Amino acid sequence: MNTSNQNFHNLPKYIQISELLIRDIGSGRLIDGERLPPERVLAKTLNVTVTTLRKSLKVLVEKGMLNQVHGSGNYVCHGAKDDSVYAMFRLELLKGGGLPSAKFIDIKQMEKPANLPIFGTSNIATRMRRIRYLNKTIIGLEEIWLDLDEGKVKKNQVSDSLYHYYRTRLGFWITHAEDRVSINALPDWTPNDFSLPVGTITGFIERFSWSEKSKPIEYSKTWFDTNAAQYVQRLK
Repeated sequence: MNTSNQNFHNLPKYIQISELLIRDIGSGRLIDGERLPPERVLAKTLNVTVTTLRKSLKVLVEKGMLNQVHGSGNYVCHGAKDDSVYAMFRLELLKGGGLPSAKFIDIKQMEKPANLPIFGTSNIATRMRRIRYLNKTIIGLEEIWLDLDEGKVKKNQVSDSLYHYYRTRLGFWITHAEDRVSINALPDWTPNDFSLPVGTITGFIERFSWSEKSKPIEYSKTWFDTNAAQYVQRLK
């Protein structure tokens, strides 16, 4: 079941490209002061027209993440607020980067199981399960639990960027997160069309996420296919 009514790949191409570049800047793949390749070269690399690329670059200029120098080129600017809808997404393709998207498998409100760590203030949470993609390639499974006191996730409204949904629909921001990276077996609910079978030992991320509150309000588990993706955290 795909409950998302805002598949990221249905957005205008220039928005997709701007999100990809914003994510690369925010993650440190593109460093402060770095000159981007010439527009025709970059457009060919991204498989878009120069006109589309220039619309994407304009978005970055407006966000203060790109400095356009006439006759010289486009230069990366760090320090601006990274408000990419995937700002905290840490998985990349093995070759680097990749535009994230997701497909929901299941969304339901339920009592928190006893084996979940403590988060939030309610004994009820919304559990969301979904498949993750990078450049339309399957790379992971997620199980996300949001404390019900933060708001009810509605199936007919939720988009594949949950943090964006939290901001625009539930009225709060995820300000920071703590990741714990290890390995684990794929769960028994792994879909048949996933890239690895149930029980396979693979990369595993536990994440606790905070808003402005002192305790985490969201807990998630991500299993990622190490044949296709890697976890990357760059320090600035």
